[in-house]
Amino acid sequence: MAGPEGCAKVIRMHPTEEAIHRTLAQTLLAGRLAPGTQLVETRLAQIFGVSRERVRKVLHRLGHERLLDLVPNRGCFVSNPTLAQAREIYDARRIIEGGIVGSLAGALAPAQLEALAAHERREHAALHAGDRAESIRLSGDYHLLLAGFTGSPFVLRQLQELVSRTAMLVAFFEPASASGCGCEEHEAISLALRRGDAAGALKAMQVHLSLIETRLKPRAAPEAEVDAEQAIAVAWAHAQAATAPSAATAA
Repeated sequence: MAGPEGCAKVIRMHPTEEAIHRTLAQTLLAGRLAPGTQLVETRLAQIFGVSRERVRKVLHRLGHERLLDLVPNRGCFVSNPTLAQAREIYDARRIIEGGIVGSLAGALAPAQLEALAAHERREHAALHAGDRAESIRLSGDYHLLLAGFTGSPFVLRQLQELVSRTAMLVAFFEPASASGCGCEEHEAISLALRRGDAAGALKAMQVHLSLIETRLKPRAAPEAEVDAEQAIAVAWAHAQAATAPSAATAA
């Protein structure tokens, strides 16, 4: 292991489970770790300076979110989705999300419309910052925001499962340059919803999901092998450095 010795001062800051989750999720969604890479609890505990039990909780959460595969008696591995799975998943999303936007068109409250606009601004900010992982996360959250507006916990749970399954497909197989297309497509959906145009919202959603599917392409060549533990240690050091000024201010 290429150890994170240079990050020693950062590691001793005893992060919260939320901070550990955020760092690992961003590393995974940025596509920095090869599919199938094993993550070892003891090594991660050393990197973050916490107990194995706390790391295990985070890994189980990431497994529930489909970013990791938890294999009994073997360990924890970076999710290894295949393009063959994409059609079935996106077919299901087109059916469910078509119904969602059809029911919401013309029925959204002003506060909900403002929430959509605010979310789109965050998507554009992530795009302009070049934050690939944040763009993927926010893209999924846009769809979950719409599902939440239905007021149906069952619909939201079903879509959470599908969005989780597509997050790593996008991370591995969609070109980073496509994030801008996703922002524009979300705006087309929101515009139809604001106009109360159910047919237009349905069409915009189906086109958006179909375009995502067509943008998923096999990688042209294998990625260079990356030391997973070093990549996570570097991501953690960057995360701590980014929050250091605010921590100092609060002190």
